[in-house]
Order: sequence, then C-alpha cells, then structure tokens
Amino acid sequence: MADIRAYIALGANLGDPAAQVERAFAELARLPGTRLGARSRLYLSKAEGYAAQPDFVNAVVAISTLLAPRALLEALLDIEARHGRRREFKNAPRTLDLDLLLYDDLVLHEPGLTLPHPRMCERAFVLQPMLEIAPEQAIPGKGSVADCLTALLAGGLTKPAVAGPQRRHPAWNAA
Repeated sequence: MADIRAYIALGANLGDPAAQVERAFAELARLPGTRLGARSRLYLSKAEGYAAQPDFVNAVVAISTLLAPRALLEALLDIEARHGRRREFKNAPRTLDLDLLLYDDLVLHEPGLTLPHPRMCERAFVLQPMLEIAPEQAIPGKGSVADCLTALLAGGLTKPAVAGPQRRHPAWNAA
C-alpha cells in the first residue's frame, strides 16, 4: 500500500489546551507507518453549539500514513482517550478532539466514519489552519479549501494563538 496523505484537525479547550494540542502532534508522529508533515499554527475559536465553555485552541496537521482509514480513526480515538477525552454530551468541552478530515481524495460513508469530514467546510477553525499548510488542497465534492473558507466568511476565527511561521517536519516529502 502506498503512503496516503491525510489531514487531521486538532482542538482542545480544557486543561492547558495549547499543551494538549502540542502533545497530540507528537503522538501523531509516533503512529505506526505514519510521518508528520506540515502543521499549522495554533488558532483560537469560540465554542460552537454549547457556548458556556472556554474558547478552543485549534490546528490542522498533514500526515503521510500507511494506516487504513478505519485504523487511523481508531488510533485518533485512542489518542483522545489518553488525553482524558469524555463524550458527556454533544459539543461538550474537551481535553482533545481529533477529526480525520481527508484521506487523500477518498469519499467514504461508513458507520462512524465519513470522508471527507462532513462538517469541515462549515468550520473556519478547520479551514483557516488547513489553508495555511495546504492552500492548493481540494475537498472532494466541495472545491478548494480557499473557496470553502471564502464561502464561510471565516466566522468566529481569531488570530493565531502562537505567532510565527508554520512548522514543517524535516522528514516530510512533498508529493
């Protein structure tokens, strides 16, 4: 099986959210058959759905992986669990949230796994960080990341939480 490029959204708003996201970057790099690629800066966003909670720290990372989509999703859920993620109610505060956004250009609808992520084009906190690391990336059935972000009008997104250039893992080979 050839390496697959996948994109993962990271978010947290409990504990030390920036530290949770930073630790998750390192854990993603340690997944079997997986290399960490470009990663966005950290962004702040308002909570959606359940507003009575702290702001979120969000980011997006590109990976190259040999893991199948379901195996990758299970690995993401394991990382969330190690960070103390609890699913008490919809849109609840969380220590870490990892969403599989894209898996190359695969379109998939299975119980518990839909690709591309069904709400990614509704979320500025996903599209803006993704635009930073993959401006040319197309979202199957939706258009480019830039077009989706423009259509969304960037509602609720604020400046990066951490200033500085994007970080690119030295082992990342651009395809």
